[in-house]
Amino acid sequence: MKLLEERIRHDGQVLPGNVLKVDNFLNHQVDPELMLTMGEEFARLFRDNGITKVLTVESSGIAPALMTGLKLQMPVVFARKHKSLTLVNDLYTATVYSYTKKVSNKISISKKFLGAQDKVLIIDDFLANGQAVAGLIEVCQQAQAEIVGVGIAIEKTFQRGHQLLKEKHIRLESLAKIAAFENGQVVFTDDSDNHVAADK
Repeated sequence: MKLLEERIRHDGQVLPGNVLKVDNFLNHQVDPELMLTMGEEFARLFRDNGITKVLTVESSGIAPALMTGLKLQMPVVFARKHKSLTLVNDLYTATVYSYTKKVSNKISISKKFLGAQDKVLIIDDFLANGQAVAGLIEVCQQAQAEIVGVGIAIEKTFQRGHQLLKEKHIRLESLAKIAAFENGQVVFTDDSDNHVAADK
């Protein structure tokens, strides 16, 4: 998705430790028009898969997931990272390690919002080592929900997450795919197809 790549080039900042800071349009300040365009693209890619729920984890995945749900006309469910007085019983849970924050969080989803009848599209802002996606997959497995695929805004292809999904035979669609960070600049892959289909 060239629009997203150009925005990353223009506004993204490469930090030490292979971290890409995009907090002025994606995960702190949010550009609604860009999120809507991303949601339209995810919806186009997965429209024919019978999706019943769009699933993400708070908080940075919510904006692109919400726009995807809007375009698919399906509910969006987000896993909570923090304890809530209203979310205490009948939960699916998993532990997720944050690469950027260097902490582990327990994520939770109420059982009333996810079940064996659901076909789930997982949406998130980044795919690096795949810990957040792995946690959402674990939650779906607990619910016996079918995972239709994973949609990622920005994928760092040189980290573990891509291989993790390939090994699980889960379809992955990434809107911007980063091959490397070189001299403080983002290098995108030359993969014009911009997707990895699940191995059958």
